[in-house]
Amino acid sequence: MLILGIESSCDETAAAVVRGGREILSSVISSQIELHKPFGGVVPELAAREHLEKIDPIVDEALARANITLEEIDAVAVTQGPGLVASLLVGVCYAKALAFGLDIPFIGVNHIEGHVFSVAFENPPIQYPAFALIVSGGHTNLFYIPEAGVYKVISRTRDDAAGEAFDKVAKMLGLEYPGGPVIEKLAREGDAKKIKFPVAKISDGRPDFSFSGLKTAVARYLRENEIAPVGKGETPAQEIRDIAASFQATVVRSLVGTTEKLAAEYKPKTLIIAGGVACNDALREAALNVGGKLKLPVYFPSKHLSTDNAAMIAAAGYFHLERGERSNLRMTADVSMRLQNYENEDAELKRKKVRYRL
Repeated sequence: MLILGIESSCDETAAAVVRGGREILSSVISSQIELHKPFGGVVPELAAREHLEKIDPIVDEALARANITLEEIDAVAVTQGPGLVASLLVGVCYAKALAFGLDIPFIGVNHIEGHVFSVAFENPPIQYPAFALIVSGGHTNLFYIPEAGVYKVISRTRDDAAGEAFDKVAKMLGLEYPGGPVIEKLAREGDAKKIKFPVAKISDGRPDFSFSGLKTAVARYLRENEIAPVGKGETPAQEIRDIAASFQATVVRSLVGTTEKLAAEYKPKTLIIAGGVACNDALREAALNVGGKLKLPVYFPSKHLSTDNAAMIAAAGYFHLERGERSNLRMTADVSMRLQNYENEDAELKRKKVRYRL
């Protein structure tokens, strides 16, 4: 089965052709980083306009690279949510029009579930039960996955997502957007032990993440030590590199520490680390160390499949289409779409529950 995947949840316009859920025939991504860089973050209205302009040529390019025509596509998978509503609607409306015109099935995919499936292409099949740490600019969640397509949220961020914290701290330091790659680069030349930033402890005892306090701690350190942000065109001083390294180490320690503790309790057979922050080498190294300690295989997507892309949407869509699930033409974007939490439902009820019925 050939699936055309379409992704437009935030600031990447992407299309991909995937065969059988595991073979990428093409993957095309148009990034909007340069468009949003002057604003230090994504401007929703600008993002939606850019998607409108780019989606048709991006789909055409994906088909051309796969050396197929539209008529050879068996189904369309599109990101339904979560994300920016105007951006999502561009992809959803485009996918519905294609599916209607070609008279083929289409399905709305949860963007976060797409990240889970981003490991499908370059790793062995996932062994269940599995853990998935999805960490990006908009999401930081740890899922327990007892079987394919069944998700239980066991840890989530209470405030900022990890990638969002990278962006905000980078802005405090006078660094460019997006903050993750810039901080990681500076951290390689900094002393991660120079500053002891706190890892948040949740007062109600839940094993959740929180990065707002860490962001505040960085701001306070800058203020108390009278450290000015990097000026335009200036080379970052060593103290900025040390702050970047210490901040990054604290984020990684929070993510990996919670994951290790819960993995020891739940005993999954696979650990998945995915999302844009999964590009971070320090996080990858720390996760591999946890996998080694727990004798647990760790699956990462390749770096170009860690950020938002349409191949992962096509892979997730293939899984649900194979189970007979479809979306109809009343389906629309869902900015607050979540993966179901099946904590107290028996296996038969889980299978009967259809998520794609809008």
